[in-house]
Amino acid sequence: MLGFKLDKWDYITFACLMFLIASGLTTLVLIAGLPGKIAIKRKHPDAEAVRIMGWAGLLAAVVPWIQAFIWAFKPTDIVDIRRFPEEERKAIEEGIAKLRAPPPKRRRKRHELADDHPDDHPDEPQQGEASPENPEPRH
Repeated sequence: MLGFKLDKWDYITFACLMFLIASGLTTLVLIAGLPGKIAIKRKHPDAEAVRIMGWAGLLAAVVPWIQAFIWAFKPTDIVDIRRFPEEERKAIEEGIAKLRAPPPKRRRKRHELADDHPDDHPDEPQQGEASPENPEPRH
């Protein structure tokens, strides 16, 4: 290769470097998402903005991330003349529920549906078989 042989210590060094890089990236992801997770947990009315500012702040510079972290803990007074306090509380809870919900399932594309074969789904009734909803077999 470069005029020398690689021995086991070289491979151990490469493995340690890959482990350190993976650990660093994992730590970066966890720290970047921390302000958003705190805001969601505390039912902050601007939780989505805190979450976005946390990610963008850590990737661009550190100061916006620090501001997002502080903002996640800051109690926010809501003054909204469009809704009464009870309606505003319900709107905040709905927004937090959307942020906590898992991502929607990916819709299958038309060409994926065309490749679908009936044998791929053994639990679904086939043509001419009886189903629980319709005990009469189809002909």
